[in-house]
Amino acid sequence: MNEFALNLDRYPAYVYDLPGLESHVRGIRDALPGTEVLYAAKANPDAEILRTLAPHVDGVEVSSGGELAHVREILPGKAVAFGGPGKTAGELALSRTLKADRIHVESPNELARLAALGPADVLLRANLPVNVPNAALTMSGPFGMDEDTLDHCARLLAEYPNITLRGVHAHLASGLDAPAMLDLAHRTAEWAIPWLRSRGVDDPELNVGGGMAVDYASPESRFDWRTYGTGLSHIPAKVRIEPGRAMTAYHGWYVTDVLDVKTTRGETYAVLRGGTHHLRTPVTKGHDQPFEVLTANGPGRRATLVGQLCTPKDVFARDVLVPPLAPGDVIAFAMAGAYAWNISHHDFLMHPKPAFHYRRRPDAGGSAARAPVPAP
Repeated sequence: MNEFALNLDRYPAYVYDLPGLESHVRGIRDALPGTEVLYAAKANPDAEILRTLAPHVDGVEVSSGGELAHVREILPGKAVAFGGPGKTAGELALSRTLKADRIHVESPNELARLAALGPADVLLRANLPVNVPNAALTMSGPFGMDEDTLDHCARLLAEYPNITLRGVHAHLASGLDAPAMLDLAHRTAEWAIPWLRSRGVDDPELNVGGGMAVDYASPESRFDWRTYGTGLSHIPAKVRIEPGRAMTAYHGWYVTDVLDVKTTRGETYAVLRGGTHHLRTPVTKGHDQPFEVLTANGPGRRATLVGQLCTPKDVFARDVLVPPLAPGDVIAFAMAGAYAWNISHHDFLMHPKPAFHYRRRPDAGGSAARAPVPAP
């Protein structure tokens, strides 16, 4: 990646490693032979990312009408599941026009509005009372329905013969390792499968969502897909998962250069072109983004890597060990393939947007060289 990054025509730039991503998702697929895998587009909806993943996933999970239209345009024949807690009337109508294969229903009101639009296959999203002590996020609050509301929806289905109940969606937590996610999936299945069968669903579908742990402090650590796949195979239902970050995070870099280096009150700051308006991940998660300095070496010294924004929160990595830096040095931030560009506040201060480049296989029509495209 170093040589590729050093030959870009301008900085900042995102670089996506498509062969690495394809190899990674092949490994995930091999570890999950009995489980349906949907890619969560919210992690990174880049068109080339979607095209690379498409042959190796069963479908794509989207969470807005915009994502739905985008995925249908890029991957017209791929199965799509449409979720999200605040679907508008227009988005529900679009889900029928663009033929989303599954709708994850969040409330009785949403179910009624969907029924007025015609036939649909649905999963009811469950908000179950589970304790998940080590989760980075718990998806409680407005997400899904409690048991009483789910029972109410089940009764309403008798009034909506055009709606077919297929199963339950229960993405309850994020940031868990494989044993913790398996425990959560099995606890969910113990409730969901009998509940569905008692309501006439003979071939129940159970979508246990995403949330596989990604450790930014240890980029070489990976989620144990083999253990997870083996454990899911014991659930007596059609099990579906929705990984996003754990698929794409490892295969993107944000590459930029140093504009200035200064010391203020004894602390050294390297000011980089761009900032967290391009790569919001470290601010969002409160961590130091892993990085590599590509053009400098020498004895390490401590510095804080910041961007160009007029806020003290514009920090990539705080008080980290770096070689002596000077203007023009190039730094590549790793693990920038998910929840990076697409969740960032691009227009704050109206700085130029980054370039986008794709590393491809050498046999892919000569496109292993840099391939800049307009920012989305």
